[in-house]
Amino acid sequence: MAKRSRLAARPGQRRPLQRPPTRPDGTKPGRLTHDELARAAELEAAILADEKAAEESRKVRERARETPSNEVGVRYSSTPLAVRAAEEYGYVRRDVRRIALVGGFLIAILAVLEVLVNGMHLFTL
Repeated sequence: MAKRSRLAARPGQRRPLQRPPTRPDGTKPGRLTHDELARAAELEAAILADEKAAEESRKVRERARETPSNEVGVRYSSTPLAVRAAEEYGYVRRDVRRIALVGGFLIAILAVLEVLVNGMHLFTL
């Protein structure tokens, strides 16, 4: 029986690569060079600066959310409910006006198309 070797070339396989024990610059594989360590320190400092800036902006947003603004918010005072409703729900009035305006334009467009198609027979085949 013939002796078998794991390193023998079999069809479809290659020998393992022969790697040198050290790099060309004299460092061992798996170790970082001084340049790589310096670059890693720079990247880490940049990441920490970005995280600190993000944290500061988050804190500013939270403080702005916590402090009440004079323009927005519920005010309970001795003014009548109708006055408060008029102040607080002004946006509803604007939205209803916009909806009515867009609806009116759409109905006008449909009326013009109705006249063009059925009245003047403009788009007939």
